[in-house]
Amino acid sequence: QVQLVESGGGSVQAGGSLRLSCAASGRTFSAYAMGWFRQAPGKEREFVAAVTKSGGLTYYAASVKGRFTISRDNGKNTVYLQMNSLSPEDTAVYYCGANQGGVRLMVRSVYDYWGQGTQVTVSS
Repeated sequence: QVQLVESGGGSVQAGGSLRLSCAASGRTFSAYAMGWFRQAPGKEREFVAAVTKSGGLTYYAASVKGRFTISRDNGKNTVYLQMNSLSPEDTAVYYCGANQGGVRLMVRSVYDYWGQGTQVTVSS
């Protein structure tokens, strides 16, 4: 079992930045690829970014590429999402997920564990 706790959400104006954190506890953090997804009201949960177990490879949704950066610190059991140049379209609840298989990281259904989410609100 892996417990995930997100933090760092909040309200920001368009063009601003936020850094989300997801702290993991339970099993060995480095055994899991990690991903960030988001869900806006009335919409499906969508892929945002993912990082492999070692942190060597990262993946991004087209809508956030160049603005968001995912990283992980296996020593601190934490994955981060640095979000820059935020726009109102980025408003959503952001969730982190842990994927033991380490493949198909853009697919929501392959994630084994999820956090409770953190709200990000971007005003124009």
